[in-house]
Amino acid sequence: MARRKKGQLIDGWLVLDKPVGITSTAALSRCRRAFDAQKAGHGGTLDPLASGILPIAFGEATKTVSFVMDGRKAYRFSVRWGEATETDDGEGAVCATSGVRPDRAAIEAVLPAFHGTLSQVPPRYSAIKVAGERAYDLARDGQEPDLQPRDVEVYSLVLAGMPDADTAEFVAECGKGTYIRSLARDLALALGTVGHVSALRRTRCGPFSENDAISLDKLLSLGHSAPSLGLLRSVATALDDIPALALTEDEARHLAHGQALALLPILKRCPCPEAASAPALRAMQGERVVAIARVEAGWLKPVRVIHSQENGDSGVDHAGTQAGTD
Repeated sequence: MARRKKGQLIDGWLVLDKPVGITSTAALSRCRRAFDAQKAGHGGTLDPLASGILPIAFGEATKTVSFVMDGRKAYRFSVRWGEATETDDGEGAVCATSGVRPDRAAIEAVLPAFHGTLSQVPPRYSAIKVAGERAYDLARDGQEPDLQPRDVEVYSLVLAGMPDADTAEFVAECGKGTYIRSLARDLALALGTVGHVSALRRTRCGPFSENDAISLDKLLSLGHSAPSLGLLRSVATALDDIPALALTEDEARHLAHGQALALLPILKRCPCPEAASAPALRAMQGERVVAIARVEAGWLKPVRVIHSQENGDSGVDHAGTQAGTD
């Protein structure tokens, strides 16, 4: 007989404001304990020295994590000129120095080159696997990981301030897989100097922003009352950018049992021009996500069925919150 998993059946997204000095994994563990949840995951790692938005998925929301990780991210960060470090942030040892300190005009002149599709080499100390091993493990063992450049998207990069000659502050919006540490490193090199990230905060991750977030200290101070305070957002929140199809109760029941549905009758009742070409669709019954689905030869087929407790008796109000990779 299978052993019952520990914890409660809880589904939904918690938008955590992760503090500096803790890993994403440790923050996830504390949130999971606070909600006594059976299952949890997060929507994009933040380094210990970074703060900001770390979306935590509970239960069936873990099936939608990839959609959050694929979404746009926004960051505020500071670059310290004149010192390169082994980790490209303030944690590593200084490995190169320069006396060049770029002024505002020089910085703004190079920023257009950092918009659009960029070829970026990840930091040596990153979680990317090289020949089956994490790059940071190889670097810590004194080896030089063979990191290949990859294309990333930077949608905007703006100079936000220059508090002193050694430091510049930026705001960036970028796509999946963008390393802010690499962006800062390459920006410094383009300006004829070296530099590293001295402060980093993620302000948006997919559909989740600072306006939705609760601090870890605040969450932990709520104790056992946390699950009953309406802190969780719907599983569907992660799928806001995916075209939706409205199903009848009968259609939802069939799809939830893994059965394909003829697409044409659904489209006649609920037109969706994107349905035929979209890589994924959000099959809905009212406000509830029934499944993530795709279209094949005129049929709607379930890819991931969502057995959410949101309309059940889990004791959690999932209506909304009232409170990366780098």
